[in-house]
Amino acid sequence: MFGFPPQTRELKMISPRKISLLFIALLIFCFGLAANLLPQFWRIENENHQSQNFFALLLGDSSRIFANSFATKADAYYHSGYYPTIFDNNSAFKTLHMAEDTGAVASHNSGEEENFMGPPRDWIDAFGRHFIPNRHTHLDEGGPTDDLSKSDEVREILPWLKLSAELDPHNIQTILATSFFLRTKMNKTSDAEEVLREALRSNPDNSQLLFELGRIRFENYADTFRARNIWEAALRELQKQIVQKKEDKLDFDDRFMFEQLETKLAQLEEYAHNNGPAISHWEAVKIVSPTPEEIQKHIDELKQKTAATNSPAQ
Repeated sequence: MFGFPPQTRELKMISPRKISLLFIALLIFCFGLAANLLPQFWRIENENHQSQNFFALLLGDSSRIFANSFATKADAYYHSGYYPTIFDNNSAFKTLHMAEDTGAVASHNSGEEENFMGPPRDWIDAFGRHFIPNRHTHLDEGGPTDDLSKSDEVREILPWLKLSAELDPHNIQTILATSFFLRTKMNKTSDAEEVLREALRSNPDNSQLLFELGRIRFENYADTFRARNIWEAALRELQKQIVQKKEDKLDFDDRFMFEQLETKLAQLEEYAHNNGPAISHWEAVKIVSPTPEEIQKHIDELKQKTAATNSPAQ
């Protein structure tokens, strides 16, 4: 009379084995659903990433031309307008000075920066030069007025650099300049690191990007462990690239990057009081350095310190 309803009696009759099978079936269903949805989520994420580069997609291959134009505009602003046109001598401006200042880009500039306009063609040209920028300056050093209080105006360059980097994510010079200025001029270290990590997605294992990323870990966070790992990874990638080129000697850019990486690793080991590894890295620097005598002098000093530390106390 007071028995369980029919549905309840049926549930009580389900055996533990059937419950286990139901759980297994549910797990299989969830796994299959996740396997089906995950590629769609990846596609959506990729579409969102591509939408951020709308102009690059719209312009196609010509986006690189616009990217170089924006980067050049930023560099001209950095020089407060004292910059060569296509009709002037550009030999001293082949490498963006902003990128050159990062220390991660080998400079291909030659000639005098002050005289790209050449001598005045006539008295009218000479008179007109009094009304245009006529001195080589850098904005972060005060610009043409040498007023250091105006150095903050360097932030005006960043929108141009960021747009250039979005249009051409393979332009390493622009990316390095963007990260460097965010880190050193605006104290936005986390933003600078994010710029580099985003660039590494388009340029995996690029030794220049890894070099700058290692500098952030070492110079801004004093993280010797991660900095060492990053720089050693950059060095391995650089050596792979050199081997793939099958050339008898290092080219100018590879030689510069090799010297920079080995120098930073040597300085890191000195900072960590590991004189033995530091000496090994300085020995590698000496091979490519334009001043091997100075490097050898420093190596001798480190060897003397090591000998004095290891000698028994008198």
